[in-house]
Amino acid sequence: MTNRLRTEIEKEELESELIVEEKPVKEIPENFLTKFLTKGFITTDEATRALPFVLFLTLLGMVYIANRHLAEKNIRDIDKLTKEVHELNWEYKVTQADLAYKSTLSEVAKRVDTLGIKESIQPAQKITLTEGAN
Repeated sequence: MTNRLRTEIEKEELESELIVEEKPVKEIPENFLTKFLTKGFITTDEATRALPFVLFLTLLGMVYIANRHLAEKNIRDIDKLTKEVHELNWEYKVTQADLAYKSTLSEVAKRVDTLGIKESIQPAQKITLTEGAN
Protein backbone atom coordinates (compact mmCIF):
# COMPACT_ATOMS: atom_id res chain seq x y z
CA MET A 1 0.00 0.00 0.00
CA THR A 2 2.85 2.34 0.69
CA ASN A 3 4.47 1.77 -2.69
CA ARG A 4 1.29 2.46 -4.54
CA LEU A 5 0.86 5.76 -2.73
CA ARG A 6 4.41 6.79 -3.62
CA THR A 7 3.87 6.05 -7.24
CA GLU A 8 0.70 8.08 -7.28
CA ILE A 9 2.52 11.00 -5.67
CA GLU A 10 5.34 10.74 -8.21
CA LYS A 11 2.85 10.74 -11.08
CA GLU A 12 1.13 13.83 -9.70
CA GLU A 13 4.48 15.62 -9.37
CA LEU A 14 5.40 14.76 -12.94
CA GLU A 15 2.06 16.00 -14.22
CA SER A 16 2.37 19.27 -12.27
CA GLU A 17 5.86 19.80 -13.71
CA LEU A 18 4.63 19.30 -17.22
CA ILE A 19 1.89 21.90 -16.83
CA VAL A 20 4.37 24.75 -16.26
CA GLU A 21 4.15 27.29 -19.04
CA GLU A 22 7.12 29.28 -20.22
CA LYS A 23 6.74 32.98 -20.70
CA PRO A 24 8.40 34.52 -23.70
CA VAL A 25 11.61 36.38 -22.87
CA LYS A 26 11.44 40.06 -23.66
CA GLU A 27 14.18 41.31 -25.87
CA ILE A 28 16.28 44.06 -24.31
CA PRO A 29 16.82 47.05 -26.60
CA GLU A 30 20.43 47.79 -27.36
CA ASN A 31 21.49 51.21 -26.14
CA PHE A 32 24.59 52.53 -24.40
CA LEU A 33 23.48 51.61 -20.89
CA THR A 34 22.48 48.04 -21.69
CA LYS A 35 25.66 47.46 -23.67
CA PHE A 36 27.69 48.84 -20.77
CA LEU A 37 25.94 46.66 -18.18
CA THR A 38 25.67 43.41 -20.14
CA LYS A 39 28.64 43.26 -22.48
CA GLY A 40 30.81 45.50 -20.32
CA PHE A 41 33.45 47.92 -21.42
CA ILE A 42 35.43 47.31 -18.26
CA THR A 43 36.95 43.87 -17.91
CA THR A 44 37.62 42.15 -14.62
CA ASP A 45 41.34 42.83 -14.93
CA GLU A 46 40.77 46.54 -15.49
CA ALA A 47 38.38 46.69 -12.52
CA THR A 48 40.94 44.94 -10.32
CA ARG A 49 43.64 47.39 -11.37
CA ALA A 50 41.35 50.36 -10.68
CA LEU A 51 40.31 49.09 -7.23
CA PRO A 52 43.10 50.89 -5.26
CA PHE A 53 42.18 54.18 -6.93
CA VAL A 54 38.49 53.66 -6.15
CA LEU A 55 39.36 52.89 -2.52
CA PHE A 56 41.53 56.04 -2.41
CA LEU A 57 38.63 58.13 -3.74
CA THR A 58 36.35 56.55 -1.14
CA LEU A 59 38.82 57.43 1.62
CA LEU A 60 39.03 61.02 0.35
CA GLY A 61 35.23 61.23 0.34
CA MET A 62 35.04 59.99 3.92
CA VAL A 63 37.72 62.49 5.02
CA TYR A 64 35.80 65.27 3.25
CA ILE A 65 32.56 64.33 5.01
CA ALA A 66 34.29 64.09 8.41
CA ASN A 67 35.92 67.48 7.85
CA ARG A 68 32.55 69.00 6.99
CA HIS A 69 30.96 67.61 10.17
CA LEU A 70 33.86 68.90 12.27
CA ALA A 71 33.62 72.36 10.72
CA GLU A 72 29.87 72.55 11.35
CA LYS A 73 30.39 71.45 14.96
CA ASN A 74 33.01 74.17 15.43
CA ILE A 75 30.64 76.77 13.97
CA ARG A 76 27.89 75.68 16.37
CA ASP A 77 30.33 75.90 19.31
CA ILE A 78 31.47 79.38 18.22
CA ASP A 79 27.85 80.56 17.97
CA LYS A 80 27.09 79.17 21.43
CA LEU A 81 30.15 80.86 22.94
CA THR A 82 29.30 84.15 21.19
CA LYS A 83 25.82 84.09 22.73
CA GLU A 84 27.32 83.32 26.13
CA VAL A 85 29.79 86.23 25.79
CA HIS A 86 26.92 88.60 24.93
CA GLU A 87 24.93 87.41 27.94
CA LEU A 88 27.92 87.82 30.26
CA ASN A 89 28.61 91.27 28.80
CA TRP A 90 25.05 92.35 29.60
CA GLU A 91 25.34 90.85 33.07
CA TYR A 92 28.57 92.80 33.62
CA LYS A 93 26.93 96.05 32.51
CA VAL A 94 23.91 95.47 34.77
CA THR A 95 26.13 94.65 37.75
CA GLN A 96 28.32 97.70 37.10
CA ALA A 97 25.26 99.98 36.90
CA ASP A 98 23.86 98.43 40.09
CA LEU A 99 27.16 98.98 41.90
CA ALA A 100 27.31 102.59 40.70
CA TYR A 101 23.76 103.16 42.00
CA LYS A 102 24.43 101.51 45.36
CA SER A 103 27.65 103.47 45.92
CA THR A 104 25.93 106.85 45.67
CA LEU A 105 25.94 108.93 48.86
CA SER A 106 22.20 108.68 49.47
CA GLU A 107 22.09 104.86 49.02
CA VAL A 108 25.10 104.36 51.30
CA ALA A 109 23.42 106.58 53.92
CA LYS A 110 20.22 104.49 53.74
CA ARG A 111 22.14 101.23 54.18
CA VAL A 112 24.35 102.46 57.02
CA ASP A 113 21.40 103.97 58.91
CA THR A 114 20.38 100.49 60.06
CA LEU A 115 23.76 100.14 61.80
CA GLY A 116 23.23 103.37 63.72
CA ILE A 117 25.78 105.37 61.76
CA LYS A 118 24.49 108.72 60.59
CA GLU A 119 25.65 111.08 57.92
CA SER A 120 27.70 114.00 59.14
CA ILE A 121 25.92 117.34 58.86
CA GLN A 122 29.05 119.45 59.36
CA PRO A 123 31.22 120.00 56.34
CA ALA A 124 34.62 118.38 56.27
CA GLN A 125 37.45 120.37 57.82
CA LYS A 126 40.99 120.52 56.61
CA ILE A 127 43.63 120.01 59.28
CA THR A 128 46.86 121.85 58.69
CA LEU A 129 50.01 121.50 60.75
CA THR A 130 52.65 124.15 61.04
CA GLU A 131 56.21 122.97 61.18
CA GLY A 132 57.14 124.68 64.43
CA ALA A 133 54.05 123.61 66.39
CA ASN A 134 55.51 120.35 67.70
